[in-house]
Amino acid sequence: HLRKKYLHGHMHSHERSGLEIPVIIHRAIYGSFERFIAILTEHLLGKWPFWLSPRQIAVVPVAPQYAEYAQTVGRTMSDAGYWCDVDDSRDRLNKKILKAQTSQYNFILVVGEKEQENKTVNIRTRDNKEHGEKSIEETLQWFTQLKETYQ
Repeated sequence: HLRKKYLHGHMHSHERSGLEIPVIIHRAIYGSFERFIAILTEHLLGKWPFWLSPRQIAVVPVAPQYAEYAQTVGRTMSDAGYWCDVDDSRDRLNKKILKAQTSQYNFILVVGEKEQENKTVNIRTRDNKEHGEKSIEETLQWFTQLKETYQ
């Protein structure tokens, strides 16, 4: 009915193809999806579960001399299929960690001299809970388990 009513005054003639009829695309599905995402974001307060989060991992070097190791860890996490950012800014360590927490990264991997020597990372969450030092392999296994169990 709407199409007939609309077409009454909106049909156009075209030199080659004759009469052209406009097509109406109903966009309610997009609006519904946008509302769903808005409600979900509000409900979660931006704290997305790990498997769905757009900010899964932040790697934070304790000092500039560990930035290269932080980049290596970041590449390893990205290559494994995770969203990972490395904060190699000149900010102080506490500010980098606070920035990652307020940006709602699920995990913050802190790396320094000890972690570089042992090929490990020191893990903390956005809620400032420390999980201690784990090897990169152990960390990847843990993240894979979280992702596969939708946590």
